[in-house]
Amino acid sequence: MHQELVAKASIVIQAPLSEVWNALITPEKIKQYMFGTNVVSDWKEGSSIVWKGEWEGKSYEDKGKVLKIEPKRLLQYSHISPIAGEKDSPENYHTVTIELSGDEAETTISLSQDNNKTEEAREHSEKNWHGMLKGMKKLLEK
Repeated sequence: MHQELVAKASIVIQAPLSEVWNALITPEKIKQYMFGTNVVSDWKEGSSIVWKGEWEGKSYEDKGKVLKIEPKRLLQYSHISPIAGEKDSPENYHTVTIELSGDEAETTISLSQDNNKTEEAREHSEKNWHGMLKGMKKLLEK
């Protein structure tokens, strides 16, 4: 595992924890801030997650599993994107950890993604996560 190559992103959103949490697990909201992806999951530990959509003109179907879920606090899941050319095997999965803290006025989201194979891959992931978080902020601070 490439534990040292961890992509990180964080943001403060002027919205209550409950609204931010809802945006993390509601497919209609996810589609609005996560590059138009369609997400399917029941958001229970051990359950699958599937992300489908189009990225840079190519159709994709990413997958993973919910590893940990603590409502309004923590969402952790595995993720692999076959479009990136990785073989579907355990060593090629990322672990994405999203932690929330805050109150009724604002929420801080801290996100990390491990197992990036190269520094360039880490930077690319970090850029994408920053974009996703900015999209969520824009959606929720209307």
